[in-house]
Amino acid sequence: MLWFVLTTGACNMHCRYCGGSFNPRLVPWKPTVRPEDVARFIAARDPKPTVFFYGGEPLLNPAYVMAVMDALKGARFGVQTNGTLVDALPPEYWRRVDVVLLSVDGRGEITDAYRGPGTYERVVKALRYLKRLGHGRVVARMTVTRLTDIYVDVLHLMGLGFDAVHWQLNVLWTDEWGPREFMGWARDRYLPGIRALRDRFVEEAGRGRLLEIIPFLGIYRALLWKRFDWIPCGAGKHALAVGADGRVLACPIAVDEPWSLLGNVGGGLSRDGLAVREECARCRYLGVCGGRCLYMHYGDYWGKEGFEAVCRVTYETIRILEERAGEVARAASRGLIPGERLMYDPLLESTEVIP
Repeated sequence: MLWFVLTTGACNMHCRYCGGSFNPRLVPWKPTVRPEDVARFIAARDPKPTVFFYGGEPLLNPAYVMAVMDALKGARFGVQTNGTLVDALPPEYWRRVDVVLLSVDGRGEITDAYRGPGTYERVVKALRYLKRLGHGRVVARMTVTRLTDIYVDVLHLMGLGFDAVHWQLNVLWTDEWGPREFMGWARDRYLPGIRALRDRFVEEAGRGRLLEIIPFLGIYRALLWKRFDWIPCGAGKHALAVGADGRVLACPIAVDEPWSLLGNVGGGLSRDGLAVREECARCRYLGVCGGRCLYMHYGDYWGKEGFEAVCRVTYETIRILEERAGEVARAASRGLIPGERLMYDPLLESTEVIP
C-alpha cells in the first residue's frame, strides 16, 4: 500500500492555486502524534509499505521524517516537496529515499507566476543537488493552469533532467476559471497539446526511447495490459494518509471531510463505503480512469457542469492516446521499449495517472 505521512500542516510558500498552509486546527503545524506510533501503526498493517512524506511542506519538519524512517524498516520512501528546503534533510537520509516529487510547473515564467519569483531557479538547484547525491528518481510534479503549454512544458522539464513528469489540472477547487472557460481552454490548447505530446511519445518509442510521461504510461498500461480496479491514486483503498494529529484519512488533502475519516493511529480502521459516481461505474473507460479523483466525487465544488467538463477532458485525453495504442504495443513487443516500464504502478511513486 501507499501511505502518506503528514509531518506538518505548515508550508513556507503561498502558491496561487493552493493557498499555502493548512489551517492548524485541521492539520497541526507541530504533530501531536509520535513518529514511532505512526511507524508502528503502518508496520502492523503493511509488511512492505511505500511511505511518502507530505505536508504542508514536509521538510519544515525533517526530524519527524528521519524519526519515521528510522522506525520503519523495510519500507520504500518518497518525499513530495516544493524543493526549497532540500538541505534540511541530511544526505544519508536522501540516499534512502526512493522517489522525490518536486513541485514545478514547467518553464521558469510559468512556475514563478504561480509559485512566486525565484521558485523555478530554486527547484532546478534542488534537482541538481539530488542528482549529485546519486539519488535515483526525481519526478516533476506539475500543476497545469491557463498559462500552461502542455507540450512545451512537459518536454522542457524532461530536458532539465527529471526522470519523469506528471501533472494535475487546476480545476474544481479553483477560482482561476469556471467549467465553460476551462472547456474552451482545453479544446483550444490543452487537448491539441496532448495530441502533439502523444505523437512525440509514440515516435520516440519507435526509436527505442521511452519518455516517462506518467499519465501516458498509466493510461497505456490500462488500455493495453492491466486495467485499474479503483481510482489510480488509490485514495481510500490502496492509499491512506496519516495526519499530523494521528487521524487516518482517505486522501491527504481531504483533511476536514467526514467521508475521508477512516480511523486513527490509536484505534481501528475502516475502508468500507467509499464509491465512485454511478455515471463513472457505467463508463467504458472506468478501468482506465477509475473515476479520476475520489475528492471530486464527494466535493462537487464545480457542481454537475464542472464534473462533466472535467470528465469530458479526461475522456478525450484517453481517446487521443487510444488512437495510437497499437503502435505502443508493437514497440513493446519488438523490445524497442521495456514492457515492464509500461506496467506502471502509480502507488509506488504517488503520482497522478489521470490529471
